[in-house]
Amino acid sequence: MSTRRPQPEPPALPGVDPRIQRTLEVRDHAGEERRWHLLDSAPLLAERGVTPRGTLLAVHGNPTYSFLYRSLVREDIPWRVIAVDQLEMGWSERTGTTRRLQDRITDLSLLTDALDLRGPVVTVGHDWGGIVSVGWALDNRHDVVGMVLTNTGIHQRIGEQLPRALQLATTPAVLPATTSITDAFLRTTLSLSKPALPREVQDAYLAPYRGRSRRRGIETFVADIPAAEDHPSRATLERLAEGIREMQVPTLFAWGPKDITFSDRYLRDLIARVPHAAVHRFEGASHLVWEDADVAGLVATWLADTFGEDASAPPAPAPAAVSTYAEQAPAEPVGAPIARLAADPAHAHGPAVVEIAGHGTAGREISWSLLHRRVEDVACGLLAHGVRPGDRVSVLITPGADLTVVLYACLRIGAVAVIADAGLGVDGLTRAVIGSHPDWIIGIPKALVGARALGWPGRRISVEQLPTVDRRALGVETSIAQLAAEGARMRDLGAPLDAPHPAPGADAAVLFTSGSTGPAKGAVYTHAQLGAMFAAVGDTLRLDPSRGLVAGFAPFALLGPALGAPSVVPDMDVTRPGELTAQALADAVDALGSPAVFTAPAALRNILDTAASLDDRGRAALARVPSFFSAGAPIPAHLLRRLKDLMPAASALTPYGMTECLAVTAISLEGIEAAGEGSGVCVGTPVPRVEVALAPLDAEGRTTGEITQEPGVTGEILVRAPHVRDRYLMLWGTTRTSRRFEGWYATGDAGHLDEDGRLWVEGRTTHVLATAEGLFTPVRIEEAAEAVPTVRRAGAAVVGPRGTQQVVVVLETEDDHRPGRATRPRPASPALQEAVRRGVREAAGVGVVAVFTTRSLPTDIRHNSKIDRAALSRWAEQTLRGERADAL
Repeated sequence: MSTRRPQPEPPALPGVDPRIQRTLEVRDHAGEERRWHLLDSAPLLAERGVTPRGTLLAVHGNPTYSFLYRSLVREDIPWRVIAVDQLEMGWSERTGTTRRLQDRITDLSLLTDALDLRGPVVTVGHDWGGIVSVGWALDNRHDVVGMVLTNTGIHQRIGEQLPRALQLATTPAVLPATTSITDAFLRTTLSLSKPALPREVQDAYLAPYRGRSRRRGIETFVADIPAAEDHPSRATLERLAEGIREMQVPTLFAWGPKDITFSDRYLRDLIARVPHAAVHRFEGASHLVWEDADVAGLVATWLADTFGEDASAPPAPAPAAVSTYAEQAPAEPVGAPIARLAADPAHAHGPAVVEIAGHGTAGREISWSLLHRRVEDVACGLLAHGVRPGDRVSVLITPGADLTVVLYACLRIGAVAVIADAGLGVDGLTRAVIGSHPDWIIGIPKALVGARALGWPGRRISVEQLPTVDRRALGVETSIAQLAAEGARMRDLGAPLDAPHPAPGADAAVLFTSGSTGPAKGAVYTHAQLGAMFAAVGDTLRLDPSRGLVAGFAPFALLGPALGAPSVVPDMDVTRPGELTAQALADAVDALGSPAVFTAPAALRNILDTAASLDDRGRAALARVPSFFSAGAPIPAHLLRRLKDLMPAASALTPYGMTECLAVTAISLEGIEAAGEGSGVCVGTPVPRVEVALAPLDAEGRTTGEITQEPGVTGEILVRAPHVRDRYLMLWGTTRTSRRFEGWYATGDAGHLDEDGRLWVEGRTTHVLATAEGLFTPVRIEEAAEAVPTVRRAGAAVVGPRGTQQVVVVLETEDDHRPGRATRPRPASPALQEAVRRGVREAAGVGVVAVFTTRSLPTDIRHNSKIDRAALSRWAEQTLRGERADAL
């Protein structure tokens, strides 16, 4: 007579077709018959007449079950999906047996044998199910063609602390209380997702774990974490951690960085063990990344790209990025102008980097000779300290001589400089640093304090020599001052820097975007691409040693040495470029004589607004400026005309480009005036070595897959150039989307070409308005609203479903503008509403359902100019539904 306990039947689950739920009896590792519950999509594939290309074997962790993988059952994944409930978990049998890691791997193999599962198989794992799936893959490697791992860990070093959440959970006195006596462990896991999971989804996760006996598997799963050397599962974990190195199959890591358990430290370890893996970090996603992000969509794309139509054949190597421009070695290494000018008697003692100490007073002035010597000394010191080619170095230094020296020393030895500036804000900077997985952090004391407090990874080097107590508190190993001294000593003893220059295709730098369209992305440049980018900017701005550069947008200060141009950053808060004053700009100009000026677009209005406070010397300095440039957002002609009053001798040029490709096009004030009025902002013709095309949009604002250079066609702007970035760092899906047009970089911007080959930018493709009256780009509407008297700036938002969206306009007015203050917009006055509605209807041909005013429109932190239209739309949706919306 059987003594097995009766098992509840699995209920209908939200989002799960009942036809794919099944149970079967299989002998486990102890030889006992056990009932398994699983999801099996084979019936749905058969119904659709689809022959599966292979099988996705999905293994959950603790405390979830197969329900986690319901999103994998979709029409664009023509693979059989088998998602199991591990024994003691989900709706599988509760046997009362304590199962160790190896037991779970063996049990899974016995199940797949009973299913007669044969290759090609791609394993899919999450949490501790990731480790089990790796164990199955190693034991069944003849069937495995690929692996997908999500928020898991494959190794835990002896003596390394477990994540705090697991430290608490594994404490003997706490373990049963939180895992089986109560459902606290399960509810805490579900609560990690923000926004909260829908109630029906939470209930589905809770359902199989009602009652202490149903939760004992959660307790034993936690107890089986092999952190200690004498743990029974430790040997198995070590075997898997080493064995995964041997799995030379296509692999995808998808990660939720906000996970408090399997943080990025586990992802770094996995990448070190499987360096060929494709990696995608879903910023904002937490432990249950399958619930927080479209992981299934990423997997669908990865499967199609990796295996195509026939997963049984060995996958071909991934093709290199296609480009019309072959990647060739640059004429000289990046930074070579520094050495060349240092050796030229005419320039050796001239200024390379000038610092403004504040309030217009002069600071340090670094000559080309001194800059070159300092770069060589620091490069020698870095190598001697253990920094190696390919190491990522997060550079957290304010613009000036120190930043310039460290950056070019890194480039010289082949270390990859990670540039995420303070303009991203604390949260953005934290995401960028942690997300770049730096091996080293070189920073000023303030940055190192933040690194310690916020848990940023990487060995630490300070810029200046710190007191011993501070050095120990911050975990600082040495300083740039010490490394420079050591490098100089080595060179004086006859050991010059003889490290080879990096190869053109080696990674050179990771430059972070502004985050205006979501979390900032790390654009990876090779040495060849970075050199081509410097050349493109230098050609566009016509910079040379006799023509210095005032970098009113701090990151541009790094361009000067690569272009052989002296550079200076004005006295300004680099996190608020929009607050640059006319006097601060004039002081910086005066420090170099008659340099070119580059500012962020947001600075223009404040420069004009503060011009009245200029002294005579400041006015004279600005009158000497030969050229003025601004990029980051299109510049209206009326602002450029007003700047001519301040800088009458300057030719005004506004390049169009982005962190991923700078520059793309350029146009002068005269060119803007010649272009006249049009839909969007005219940004001119392509700069040398750049080609531009459009991917037309359909009626709902989506690209059609075609490519055209026909005038008048609105679409996504595509760029082809030798200085397009190589890829996005650990954003496989985003990189793939930007490369979906073979040989082109898809910018995400919307626009069109005119009859003269000029490009007009009309906003972001994601902000295109798909209304019942047709397709409209936001810039058309905003320009029409800004033509109304008293309107300072306008933002276009939409409410409703695509195809029937309605337009809402939010305004800053001249009377009410107050930067930097979050406020809730309020309805505009009847007269202003009527004027905006009439102006938009006449100029853009679309109706406006509501007009609001606000003190300050939401913009990106770095540029202070790119309007967050998605935030405006969310606010408008809530407000027009009668809900209380957050301040903007």
